[in-house]
Amino acid sequence: MRQGTAGNVSIPDEKSATLVQSEGELWRSLRNGPVALYASWALLAIVVVLCLFFAIRGRIKIEHGRSDKTITRFAGVERFGHWLLASSFVILALTGLNVMYGRYVVLPVIGADAFAWLTMVGKYLHNYLAFAFMAGLAMIFVMWVRHNLPDRTDVKWVLQAGGLFSKNLHPPAKKFNAGQKMIFWLTILGGVSVSVSGWSLLFPYTTHFFGGTFELVNTVFGTELPAALSVLQEQQLASLWHSIMSVFLVCVIIAHIYIGSIGMEGAFDAMGSGQVDLNWAKEHHSLWVEEVLSRQGADGKGSSAPTPQPAE
Repeated sequence: MRQGTAGNVSIPDEKSATLVQSEGELWRSLRNGPVALYASWALLAIVVVLCLFFAIRGRIKIEHGRSDKTITRFAGVERFGHWLLASSFVILALTGLNVMYGRYVVLPVIGADAFAWLTMVGKYLHNYLAFAFMAGLAMIFVMWVRHNLPDRTDVKWVLQAGGLFSKNLHPPAKKFNAGQKMIFWLTILGGVSVSVSGWSLLFPYTTHFFGGTFELVNTVFGTELPAALSVLQEQQLASLWHSIMSVFLVCVIIAHIYIGSIGMEGAFDAMGSGQVDLNWAKEHHSLWVEEVLSRQGADGKGSSAPTPQPAE
């Protein structure tokens, strides 16, 4: 019985035939133990590292100062896809962290009644905004995947660390530099992973993602991972994986938010108004600026390419 052997039941819920499911005890121990502990360390570590980086490097300024011209960095539809993904992710992250840590951090502060109401609202927000997150993820993938494929210009950027640790050093880059490409692919792959595991939790007992994945891994690498998983085991693995990947994404996005706001002068304009200072663009995306201006010159006045505009 302790091994999860199922008996016979006459009711439609076949899961009731399993009286004892010992993996539930293991799941609880992992979730409330190592997963919660290491996740908190990871969140603290990324904040500490960014604070130290800011203390040492300071804000990355526009070396040549702001010019009197701007250039279109992102069109309206691109900014919509970005903010759809970003805003939904922030709410998903906060409500998810409340599920993991709320009873230890929030409950003692606001009391049981307020915490119960907050968590209930957060549950509905988390469930429904998950679809907005997936839509935003699909949008940015379709719009930007061609700009985020690795190329030889990324090698020099990586070797020079993008100039992040050196003043007056600006390695050439196209529309997205190597650092942004890494953020893009971490977001896409991590977002897909957290979406798949989240789908399993939204629609419980209907998927077999882990069993299918383990079977594929066994076939390719000759391993002996357990592929014949019960529906309860699938849910427990999905819950653990969803927590792990969510915290990983939170750490990635915290770094992204830092460099796109206080970490770099002029960076927020790209997703704010869509117009960035021309000097900023030349310093951080010189190859992209050259492409835009050359395309504009080749197309003539009828070009739809981004055109330098007088700064407001």
